[in-house]
Amino acid sequence: MAVTIDDVRHIAALARLGLTDERAASLVNEMNSILGHMDVLSKTDTSGVQEAIGVGAGGLPVRADGGPPIPLTRSLDAFAPALRDGFLIVPRLSTHETPEAS
Repeated sequence: MAVTIDDVRHIAALARLGLTDERAASLVNEMNSILGHMDVLSKTDTSGVQEAIGVGAGGLPVRADGGPPIPLTRSLDAFAPALRDGFLIVPRLSTHETPEAS
């Protein structure tokens, strides 16, 4: 399945990106090149390869966090305007929903 210029423009519109015609054409070529590589990989014989066990919805097992905490060079309140229960409270981005909507 090849990517068309219309596909790129549609994705750019969804992401609210402004693309020049030259950049859109370049992205079509890049995406089709990536899909070509994926097509080659999909034809690789993996019948004798053991599947990755432990990877999936549960994720990989992680080790326990050990050692002392790393001290910060500044206090936490220097990183954000406010703190609550040890979390940094930062201003809402103007591109996100208003506080009344949530």
